[in-house]
Order: sequence, then structure tokens, then C-alpha cells
Amino acid sequence: MGNVTAVETASWEDEVVKAEGLVLVDFWAVWCGPCQMVAPIVEELATEYDGRLKVVKLNTDENPEIATKFQVMSIPSLIFFNNGQQIDKLVGAQSKQKFKETIDRLLT
Repeated sequence: MGNVTAVETASWEDEVVKAEGLVLVDFWAVWCGPCQMVAPIVEELATEYDGRLKVVKLNTDENPEIATKFQVMSIPSLIFFNNGQQIDKLVGAQSKQKFKETIDRLLT
């Protein structure tokens, strides 16, 4: 997964809540077609924004309690956190440009 870290309930606190700076969490599932379409874009973003953005993926089937906590009703859902707090959310397959616009806005 390159610069993308898999996160689960056990590692959520360390990887997301205690992380400094901007964190993008890709909520996905193996069976989700749009999630598979977004996955390479998420990988590219992790590489392009390396050092400025932490990117993690959470499998919603394996970690339903986290998905429920953040009211993830549709996947893919990309939720942005800053210092452990949710600050933005994109739902559904989006263009790379849309993701970049959101990231750039949140980094400023």
C-alpha cells in the first residue's frame, strides 16, 4: 500500500486520534466497486502529499464500530481529521481533482 497504512480498531487511537496534523481515512470494503476505483487515487495522494498528509485505510466490514461512530453509511467515505477531530468528509467516488482541492483547502 505504499504510503497508505491499514488501520483497525486496535490501532485507531495511535494512528488517527493521536496523530499530529491532517489525516485522511479511507473507509472502504473489499466488495465495494467504487472503493476499488478510488484506491489508486488514494495511493497517489498519499505519495504526492507525503510529509504533509497521513493517509490510512479502514476496512468497514472488519471494523464496524469505527464506521458506526463516524456515521459512515456509504462507502467509499473519506474523512479528514486534524488532531483527532473530524473536520471534513467526502462520500462516494470523486475525481482526483476534487480530493486535491479538499486537501489543499484543509492544509492552508
